[in-house]
Amino acid sequence: MILLLQLILYCLLFTAMVRYAVRGGAINGLYFYPKAVQERAYKIGLTDRETVKKQRKRFMTLFYIVMLTALVLIIAVWNRISDFKTAYLQALLFLEVMNIYDGGVIDKLWVGHSKFWILKGTEDIPFVQTWAQVLKKRSCLAAIWVIGAAIVAGLLVLLAKVI
Repeated sequence: MILLLQLILYCLLFTAMVRYAVRGGAINGLYFYPKAVQERAYKIGLTDRETVKKQRKRFMTLFYIVMLTALVLIIAVWNRISDFKTAYLQALLFLEVMNIYDGGVIDKLWVGHSKFWILKGTEDIPFVQTWAQVLKKRSCLAAIWVIGAAIVAGLLVLLAKVI
């Protein structure tokens, strides 16, 4: 039951991070959109490439730091896991649940059914991923998280030895 609570909290943190990225409006998350939407936004003057590049770099750096720190704290501190196998399996579970949550809840539900994400002047360009696109992207990320979980587990084991 505690693991389910942790997964929910982790996904809520993910949602909060995405919401933080677009706190001034969806245009601040233009890097989340397909290239066609980005190009139209540049063309009609909603923003410029340099601004989007800076916003993406700033947000993604913060996002990875926050999500990695939260994952390490959950596994190492809250769950008191220090062996590689258990840390790996928990990290993989959290990363894969986050992956599915991102594709299903964030991409298809929130972005797909909220007027918030529609950028004025780009309404005619599809920006919500199809289920086929979501499945393809999530499948690729699932493979990446297999490696990512090993990195997290290795980091946890190293931290356990130091602390």
